[in-house]
Amino acid sequence: METCFLKRFDPRWSVADNLFGDLMKISEQLAILLLFATAGPHVASAGQSNQPPSVSQQTATPSAKPALQDDADKRAEAYYDFTLGHYYQQRYEVTSHGEDANRAIEFYKKAYALDPGSQQISEGLAEIYFQSQRIRDAVLEAQSIIAKDPDNLPARRLLARIYVRTLGDLSDTSGQRDTLVRAAEQYREIMRLDPADTDAALWLARLYRLQNEHDKAEAVLRGLLAREPENENAVEQLTQLLLDEGKSQEAVSSIKGIVERAPTARLWDLLGDAYTQTHDFTNAEQAYRKAAEAQPGNISHRRGLAQTLLSEEKYPEALEQYRRLVEMDADDPNNYLRLAEIYRQMKQLDKAEQNVLLAKQLAPGNLEVIYYEASIYEAEGRFEDSIRVLSDAVTAVKAQSEFTPARRRTLAILYQQLGQLYREVSNYVAAVNTFEEMLRLGPEEDRRARVMIIDTYRAARDIPKALDASRKALEAYPKDRPIQTVQALLYGENAQTDQAVSQLRQLLDGTAADFEIQIDLAQVYEQGRRWPEAEQAAHAAEKIAGQPSEKEMTGFLLGAIFERQKKFDLAEEQFRVVLKENPRNPSVLNYYGYMLADRGIRLDEATDMIKRALAEDPANPAYQDSLGWAYFKQNKFPEAEEFLRKAASRDSHDPTILSHLGDLYFKTGKNSLAETHWQKSLDEWHRVLPGDFEPEKLAEVEQKVSALKRRLAQQNPPGDAKP
Repeated sequence: METCFLKRFDPRWSVADNLFGDLMKISEQLAILLLFATAGPHVASAGQSNQPPSVSQQTATPSAKPALQDDADKRAEAYYDFTLGHYYQQRYEVTSHGEDANRAIEFYKKAYALDPGSQQISEGLAEIYFQSQRIRDAVLEAQSIIAKDPDNLPARRLLARIYVRTLGDLSDTSGQRDTLVRAAEQYREIMRLDPADTDAALWLARLYRLQNEHDKAEAVLRGLLAREPENENAVEQLTQLLLDEGKSQEAVSSIKGIVERAPTARLWDLLGDAYTQTHDFTNAEQAYRKAAEAQPGNISHRRGLAQTLLSEEKYPEALEQYRRLVEMDADDPNNYLRLAEIYRQMKQLDKAEQNVLLAKQLAPGNLEVIYYEASIYEAEGRFEDSIRVLSDAVTAVKAQSEFTPARRRTLAILYQQLGQLYREVSNYVAAVNTFEEMLRLGPEEDRRARVMIIDTYRAARDIPKALDASRKALEAYPKDRPIQTVQALLYGENAQTDQAVSQLRQLLDGTAADFEIQIDLAQVYEQGRRWPEAEQAAHAAEKIAGQPSEKEMTGFLLGAIFERQKKFDLAEEQFRVVLKENPRNPSVLNYYGYMLADRGIRLDEATDMIKRALAEDPANPAYQDSLGWAYFKQNKFPEAEEFLRKAASRDSHDPTILSHLGDLYFKTGKNSLAETHWQKSLDEWHRVLPGDFEPEKLAEVEQKVSALKRRLAQQNPPGDAKP
């Protein structure tokens, strides 16, 4: 009594202990009942002492009676051991204590030794093996049951579960493939034995999909949906299967029909997924909205809606949904990352930075977070901070002990972004060194890094090194199309137009890839001032342009070619067509605005367009220069100086920017500064690539320098000099 009293008030005496105590009593009583049930005939005969023995009893041989008694005793003991094994198995399911699993196995084995023909005991033993992670023993036990009884459904279900569970634990491809085959075999047998088994049908379809047996998977799923038309799991699998097979419209039609018959939040969500994969964001938005309205607290539905609104560039609405997602799940870094992306698109860079730092707190080593943090700093013009973030990330990844494929891919992305950033700030040596680190990661990285090294030398105006790097790259990868293309463009920039054209034309093959080649040809011809051929190539690209962005590119290029020929009306016509389709195209807005400003016409319109371009890319030095020049043409000299100086600080080697600053200083009476910047402009014109050289602009700056020197000489004649 004392012990019971103590347990009653001892907090260590848990609910589980009481439960197990009750289970133990029940199990013991059940075992006793089984024992008496098995031994029943013998007990009954002992109690019927007033009745004479039957004829069979009288004629039974003395040796038969002990044998029958022995069999009954064994069965009774087997049932008792089985019951205890089952009890400890149930206990293990709650506690996960290894000793409970060991005792369950011990009792099951005792029972099995006494009654080796019992399927129930064998199934229990296989199950506890599986539950306690003794997979090999579980497989062997289940296989032995099936060998004796091929139609044993519980054993096949257990074996199928084991195979499916072990799929994720296998690292080698061959092992996974073999296990997939074995699992599919078991589920086929389960379907044979129980055609109405829904779970088996779903698993079999999944396994067929993993083996790329899509026709078989589709047949299983359609068979299941014929029996259960509203089965959401089957609908989801079939939808994804059809999308994987490129049957997008069939997938949408299939799920739409089911949604119309039995609309549920999950089915609306699936329909949204289907529309998203077909890039029909308008209908995807409607589907996700209905899912979110049906289940307002479901994160998945709201996330689908938020992502779709972001894809549609409906930034205020997307912002509202992601704010709600933060309220629903404040620990998900992806929500803050998407908020940062939205704020960046809305040009609220301070809020973008705040949210990316919140994402960083939750996922400090996440590659996407690092990428966005660096890109936000870059957009703010904080290049040193951007470089620091990427450099720290590279150091952290390199410090990891194990060199895995994932680590290699991460380093490749970081090296690429860091190298491009170094190139952006004209630190060409650091850029080349970074890309050389990248090429050591592996063959694929080597190939990509070589192209970036070539482009870095080109940006540094070092054509000999760029051409040498391209020749070495082609020796390593003689059939690599990007390397062949970049080498051809180098020839074009080096005024070797015919050689560039010849190399590019060899790459034309009548496929969609011809679009890029025709664009490259147009640029090469433009650099060589071969205007008719440039127009012809641009029109050829226009004919095969498929995407809206490609049509914008051809329109911009044609406009630029016409502008270079001073065909301003034709240039405006092309630019207007592009802006009608995409009013936010920054390249066209800047070029069109600068073209008007440089001619001194429609200056308010020009300024507005350039401001819109700069809003899309605030740190772009070309756009800053254009706005400064437009202000200069309007005689707004303080504003002009602000933007021209910003442009020069971002690109101190651009002869046009330097010339504009010289003009500004001359206009404002700062002759010394004017002469300095014009002279720098002349120096840079002598260093530009041959394909970018514009002799008439060089001559214009030379005239300004000469005129200024004459003017200064007249103001200060030699005779006025003091002895």
